[in-house]
Amino acid sequence: MSEHHEEIAFDSKSFLMTVTHQPGVYRMYDATGEVIYVGKAKDLKKRLSSYFRANVAGEKTRALVKNINKVDVTVTHTETEALILEHNYIKLYLPKYNVLLRDDKSYPYIFLSHHKHPRLSIHRGTKKRKGEYFGPYPNPGAVRESLHLMQKLFPVRQCEDSVYANRSRPCLMYQIGRCLGPCVKGLVSNEEYNDQLGYVRLFLQGKDRQVISSLVEKMEQASVALEFEKAATYRDQIQALRRVQEQQFVSHDNEDDIDVIGIAHERGMACIHALYIRQGKILGSRSYFPRVPSDADLPEVLSSFLTQFYLNQAEGRVIPTVIVLGESLGDEQTVISDALSQVAGRKITLKTNPRGSRGQYLKLAQTNANTALISKLNHKMTIQQRFSALSEALKLDVINRMECFDISHTMGEKTVASCVVFNKDGPLKPEYRRFNITGITGGDDYAAMAQALERRYGKQMDPDKIPDIIFIDGGRGQLSRAYDVVSTYMQDWPKRSLLVGVAKGTTRKPGLETLLLVTGEEFSMPSDSPALHLIQHIRDESHNHAISGHRAQRAKVRNRSALEDVEGIGPKRRQALLKYMGGLQELKRASKEDIAKVPGISNSLAEKIFDALQHS
Repeated sequence: MSEHHEEIAFDSKSFLMTVTHQPGVYRMYDATGEVIYVGKAKDLKKRLSSYFRANVAGEKTRALVKNINKVDVTVTHTETEALILEHNYIKLYLPKYNVLLRDDKSYPYIFLSHHKHPRLSIHRGTKKRKGEYFGPYPNPGAVRESLHLMQKLFPVRQCEDSVYANRSRPCLMYQIGRCLGPCVKGLVSNEEYNDQLGYVRLFLQGKDRQVISSLVEKMEQASVALEFEKAATYRDQIQALRRVQEQQFVSHDNEDDIDVIGIAHERGMACIHALYIRQGKILGSRSYFPRVPSDADLPEVLSSFLTQFYLNQAEGRVIPTVIVLGESLGDEQTVISDALSQVAGRKITLKTNPRGSRGQYLKLAQTNANTALISKLNHKMTIQQRFSALSEALKLDVINRMECFDISHTMGEKTVASCVVFNKDGPLKPEYRRFNITGITGGDDYAAMAQALERRYGKQMDPDKIPDIIFIDGGRGQLSRAYDVVSTYMQDWPKRSLLVGVAKGTTRKPGLETLLLVTGEEFSMPSDSPALHLIQHIRDESHNHAISGHRAQRAKVRNRSALEDVEGIGPKRRQALLKYMGGLQELKRASKEDIAKVPGISNSLAEKIFDALQHS
């Protein structure tokens, strides 16, 4: 590959004279040096010349050309190589004139840990832990459903590692036949447990028939050896698996992994609905709403989606053998197919106009895409109506961004401040923040609010992230304190934010809120006002965000044993202590001398344990 850089003063004629007819990728920059568009071409000169003709077609292209200040060109050997490089650049720069897949959630997997007795669990995020990953699944619900089903079919442990390490007796799951009880020595042999793990792996790979034939063989062996109880267990497992098979829809494509992609496009918004079929079973589906520039056509939206969706290896996606499309991509189809095959290391086929069961799948995906798009458009219209009603009520020209602060605490302790953010599409959850408030008198909400606002606005602010409105959940005193803090920072901002206090009515019922302005003005809104609904929505979001922080903290404390913080106490010693003393409550009541009698516990260690338990 070779790089070509133009000077800042952009001259299209002299620039085009230097461009070759080879394949490659181009990056377009605006006057601020920001990448505004990334594209690829089979013939760079031909493609780039099309942007600088006298009559350029399309609103998007005209707006793009108007903003071009510089163009960088990277020559590649093949069009496939150009496609992969284009994807990497789009991911890096997120240009405003490209179609962008807003898919920031990592996909859930089923995880089989790398332990002596592996555990089955849900996994999300980077794959740092040692073990095996099965998926991806379309959503956490699909994973939980599969884990629940597998608990009935294969008695492999799903309990937390801390529970497994500290059991002296098997839990309820063992009693009801849903776990083999590997936590307690002597209940199950390693060989028997590993057999069940083998069935789990085959089942998750969609090889149910192989599992059943293996279990039938085991059942027959047990019968011949006159081990009738074991044979009956295998029989029950086979019956349960057969019942599951009957409930799941199986198509004729039972050897292929297929994704079926339906697409709908209306009023500048697009929806892509992906249906995931693995080993002939519908695993699940999901709707995607890429960011689409005005007048982008369907093939462009679909081809951008396919490259960003499947080439994003950070998500750990497994590319299916066949991808069925609701829209033909012309020459681009072969390029994308070749690029995906290159990345996957096997042949990947893109198909349009399918027949039979694949045609039925496509019809289903298309219907779902249309339904989801209509629902999203209606929701967007409602949000926009609410924003417009609020800007009218507060006499603002436009509202693009709002932030709301709430203070929450448990019995005057563990004070948490939450900040939620809304833009014109509604809640902007990735930008929500929570602040653990420290160094204040318990219950002093004014000091807590001041600290939260200082931490939020006391640093260099991105001009695009300065809110038009800052809502303060509280009365006149809270609003005045907030204004004292924020006004000092607002002096350096290019625009001023409007601070609004949201005071609850005397009965604290929704719909009786009073809005307070720094000028001293107070007013209420009718309970059916769209502007009030928007204020209630953002206020409730901030309240719930703070409460969920408390719940997480309390759960963390509850799930942690005081013994875990004592240096020199590992899982074996914890188990020995609890076993010897007859449980945690007995251990808490024991003296230092009693604890020192436990095998493997010295006097100094007993003292550490005693102190830790007294302060827990």
